Amino acid sequence: MPAPAKPVDPVRLTAELIRCPSVTPDEAGALVLLQDMLGGAGFECHRVDRNGTPNLFARWGRRGANRTFGFNGHTDVVPVGDAAAWTRDPFGGEIADGWLWGRGATDMKSGVAAFVAAAIDFVGSTPPDGAIVLTITGDEEGPGTDGTVALLDWMQAHGEAMSTCLVGEPTSPEALGDMMKIGRRGSMTCLITAQGVQGHSAYPHRAKNPLHALVRLLDRLASHPLDQGTAHFDASTLAITTIDTGNSATNVIPARARAGVNIRFNDAHSGTSLSDWLRAEAASVGAETGVAFTLDMSVAGESFLTPPGEFTDLVARAVAAETGRTPVLSTSGGTSDARFVKDHCPVVEFGLVGKTMHQVDERVEVAQIGQLKSVYTRILTDYFA
Repeated sequence: MPAPAKPVDPVRLTAELIRCPSVTPDEAGALVLLQDMLGGAGFECHRVDRNGTPNLFARWGRRGANRTFGFNGHTDVVPVGDAAAWTRDPFGGEIADGWLWGRGATDMKSGVAAFVAAAIDFVGSTPPDGAIVLTITGDEEGPGTDGTVALLDWMQAHGEAMSTCLVGEPTSPEALGDMMKIGRRGSMTCLITAQGVQGHSAYPHRAKNPLHALVRLLDRLASHPLDQGTAHFDASTLAITTIDTGNSATNVIPARARAGVNIRFNDAHSGTSLSDWLRAEAASVGAETGVAFTLDMSVAGESFLTPPGEFTDLVARAVAAETGRTPVLSTSGGTSDARFVKDHCPVVEFGLVGKTMHQVDERVEVAQIGQLKSVYTRILTDYFA
């Protein structure tokens, strides 16, 4: 009888992934490394690159199985910023003082390493009655148009499907296990251009001041409470992110002014309803002032919720069993690729403590990586039990 395969070390795998300088959209060998490892463990692998964006699909088990558990994650990372400000090589994957250092250590090469290690060991020791699918993109930190979206498009075209999916993003604020995500707020940006008539500041009646109109509009938007929150979401927020005229002269009323707002919204709204509200407010101020407004709106993602139930309970129980903490079911934070997966199947997110993500000297506690693998392994065990 052959000896059992040696368990995959998620710490070592995380370090190897960090040594791949995969700043979006460069793959830098990270997906090649994972494909070789998964293929060697019996996973059927496909590169699903689109428009220069690298993506990897891997499945163990039969396509169309009665139940298929999915993991989703990304190997791309944000730029290091000022490399001289780092105390260790941002792509060195160095272990020191109980921490693993490097860009992507937290967000989210450790999460990918943990679920890859858990999946390989699980199918090797207790082949499940069903299938396991891993979807890993190199474009989560970028535009996102050809990453997880491309993987899901490819899956639909090739008859692949997940019954449920866990995204391995960092979700724990203070300690591993204290929070999981069961949804996310929507996000949209509106760039506003106010077009007036330039003139001398001493003769304002001969001009149409776009700044006065723009400030009036921004005050209305920022002062308007969008809602008081809903059952699973905090209140929606609107933030003014920029105001720009490019006018260095103190005695000139400019012809044009621009501003930007970002809205994070809950399930009381949609991108369409908020767009209609923004247009209505702009039209109202335009009618009052004679200044013409142009609005350029983009919705990065709609709000979504995976209602508490069997799937969320399964994940929460596994987290509690391995960490001793019962996770809060949260919808806080920014966007993630779960916003795309939710159109395919029920999705939740659970991962490491995210305090250092995107920072100089990004790092993760070594012990947490192994613990996260244990959580993912228990989730698989309980799901296929």
